[in-house]
Amino acid sequence: MSTQEFIQHLYAQLKKVDTTFPDKELAEQFIDQVFNFLFLPNKKHHLVSDLEKELNILRGHLSSLVYDVTHKEEKAEKHTETFFAALPALYETLIKDAQALLQFDPAARSVEEVLVAYPGFYATAVYRLSHQLWEQGVEILPRLFTEYAHSKTGVDIHPGAQIGEGFCIDHGTGIVIGETTVIGNNVKIYQGVTLGALHVSKETITKRHPTIEDNVTIYAGATILGGETVIGKDSIIGGNVWLTYSVPSFSVVYHKSEVKVRDKNPFPEPLNFVI
Repeated sequence: MSTQEFIQHLYAQLKKVDTTFPDKELAEQFIDQVFNFLFLPNKKHHLVSDLEKELNILRGHLSSLVYDVTHKEEKAEKHTETFFAALPALYETLIKDAQALLQFDPAARSVEEVLVAYPGFYATAVYRLSHQLWEQGVEILPRLFTEYAHSKTGVDIHPGAQIGEGFCIDHGTGIVIGETTVIGNNVKIYQGVTLGALHVSKETITKRHPTIEDNVTIYAGATILGGETVIGKDSIIGGNVWLTYSVPSFSVVYHKSEVKVRDKNPFPEPLNFVI
C-alpha cells in the first residue's frame, strides 16, 4: 500500500467513525453533568426553575448524542424521553447504594461524603445511567460512559451487567464486572475483584459471567469466573480466592495461609505460589 493509498484508507475510516460514533468528549461532559445535576447541584441554582432549565439543557445534550448514533431525530427524542422518565427511579436506587456504602464503611461519615468523595459510588452511578440506555437499545454511547468512569476510577463495569439495589464498592479500584454478570441486592465488593468469563467462542451468544446472589461479600483480589458459576446468597468470598464453580448459600470460601519458621537449612524445593 502506497502512502497515498494509506492516507485514503485512513480518511475513509475516519469518515466511517464520524458517521457512527458520538463525540467522545461531549459524551464524557454529559455523564459528568448528569452526575453533578443529581448529586452536586450548582450553588447558583436558587430557584426550582434553575434546575428545570438545566434539565432541559441535559435533554438537548443527550438527544444530540443519541442522534449521532441513530441518525434519526424521532429515535433520539424517544430515547431521550425514556431516559429522563427513568431518572427519578435511578436516583432513588443510587441513594440506596450510597446508604449501603455509609452503612458498611466505618470511614464514611455521611451520605454527602459518599456522593462527593467515593470513586466506587461514582462508578456505580455512571453504570446505572449507562445501563438504562443499554436496556433501551442505544449502542456505543453507554460504553463510552462506563469506559470514562473506568478511566477515572479504575472500576470497569460493563453497562450490560445486571446489578441489584444496595450495591457497595469499597476502595473502588481494579474491579472488573463483565457484560453478562448478574448481581443481586446488598452485595459488597472490595478492590481488585474480577467477575469475569472463562474462554468462550465469540460466535456463541451465552451467559459468560457469574451470578452473585443477595447479601454476598467479596473481599479484595477475588476472581470469580464463568457463566454457570453461582455464588449463593449470604456467602463470603475471601481475599485472593479463585473460583470457577458454584458455591451454595451461606458459604465461606477462603485460602488458609500456612506459616513455617525458617531454619538454617536451604529449602528442599523452590517456593511455588498458587492462587
